[in-house]
Amino acid sequence: MPGGGPIHVELERIDHCRWRIPRAYRPDMRVDGLVYADDVLIEAIRSDQSLVQVANVATLPGIVGHSLAMPDIHWGYGFCIGGVAATDPDVGGVISPGGVGYDINCGVRLIRTDLTEADVRPRLETLVNTLFATVPCGVGQGGRFKFKKPDLRRILTSGSRWVVERDLGDPEDVDVTEGGGRIDGADADAVSDRALERGEDQCGTLGSGNHFLEVQVIDEVFYPEAATVLGLQRGQVTVMIHSGSRGLGYQVCEDALKLLRGVPDRLGIRLPDRQLACAPVHSSEGRQYLAAMRAAANFAWTNRQIMTHLAREAFSKVFERSPNALGMRLIYDVAHNIAKIERHQVGGELRDVCVHRKGATRAFPPGHPEIPPAYREIGQPVLIPGDMGRASYVLVGQPGAMAQTFGSTCHGAGRRMSRSAAIKAARGRSIQRELADRGIIARARGRTGLEEEQPDAYKDVNDVTRVVEEAGLSRRVCRLRPIGVIKG
Repeated sequence: MPGGGPIHVELERIDHCRWRIPRAYRPDMRVDGLVYADDVLIEAIRSDQSLVQVANVATLPGIVGHSLAMPDIHWGYGFCIGGVAATDPDVGGVISPGGVGYDINCGVRLIRTDLTEADVRPRLETLVNTLFATVPCGVGQGGRFKFKKPDLRRILTSGSRWVVERDLGDPEDVDVTEGGGRIDGADADAVSDRALERGEDQCGTLGSGNHFLEVQVIDEVFYPEAATVLGLQRGQVTVMIHSGSRGLGYQVCEDALKLLRGVPDRLGIRLPDRQLACAPVHSSEGRQYLAAMRAAANFAWTNRQIMTHLAREAFSKVFERSPNALGMRLIYDVAHNIAKIERHQVGGELRDVCVHRKGATRAFPPGHPEIPPAYREIGQPVLIPGDMGRASYVLVGQPGAMAQTFGSTCHGAGRRMSRSAAIKAARGRSIQRELADRGIIARARGRTGLEEEQPDAYKDVNDVTRVVEEAGLSRRVCRLRPIGVIKG
């Protein structure tokens, strides 16, 4: 795995799915680390340096509660992927780009249909090929939608609503997107010209790596009452889209890391890892990064919105019916690489804290005011992709998330193999043929896309979602089995 071999980190078992890295493990830790995993997952987690990163994050100025790690934790830049941390700006709390990641507002959305597997299977290959031809994917790939700077700047401040108002979606799509597809405080002026150039033709494109578009079938329902509210049922075909802010977001992160590089030394902030470069939320540098990060987040929601429009076009072409006639309604869209100012209970009082979620998803419980009214009685929908050979999940947030993790849960299965190791493990095999043998048609733009994203490269999403359910963070609603996959 990246990050070198494992380093022993002291762990204290709390219960069957929680482990503590005690504050006493290192003298510079300000809070304990808290890791969510069972006996099987903790062994995989010990195989890289992600636990060290959990301890490193616990040293950040202003951190409150715990330095948290979800069961899909693996090594990342600065923060582990699957990491959550909240800092209090009023006591010098910092914002760190490493706690958001390079792909700002990478996230997932799920679209339901009225189709069943029996309806789709005879046309599945045609459908996958049509989606592959319609939704641009691959490294650096541009799309048919090109936005010059004036319109791109509107997207950065307005989010997905701006393109929906231009007939690239249904008005209801905005209602079931996290935050209405927009985060306040975005400032296009905080985004560099280079970032704008990189985003000019990438809105409405999938990208590469672990990004995907999948055609799925609901094969099991665990929580029928919630499934009914969501409009989901066994045997139904769904579409899941996983992508983020593309080159624009990457450049925003690059620019921010340069901006913040000298801030810790100037302010006397000692960091165990330079990848945790940060600035106080209330500093000029912190405000500039937050404004640019929010703009990139708005770009990402718009990106996924346009891909939703393109997926509807492809289904309509193959099945010769309108998207409305096919019942293609957006269920929800969640971000899992983002930092937000939110109000949470800390030490018995409500405080506004900066919650970093880096490979982690909001999981607000029933009744929370930020949940769309249609779903408020069941909790916020949580979309957890697994791997292209096994399954993905729909869950809903639970009260335990607010009590334990600042309203957060996992974001996916989590890698257990680096990309280079996965490619090596695929030598002499045809991953495409192996998937076909399971009834899954897969297409990839890149030469090694399927190899590096093979199912064996990931932890078992069934284990990961079981842990967050047993911990009371989120509850499983249904399982989605892939039948068609598009990778960059």
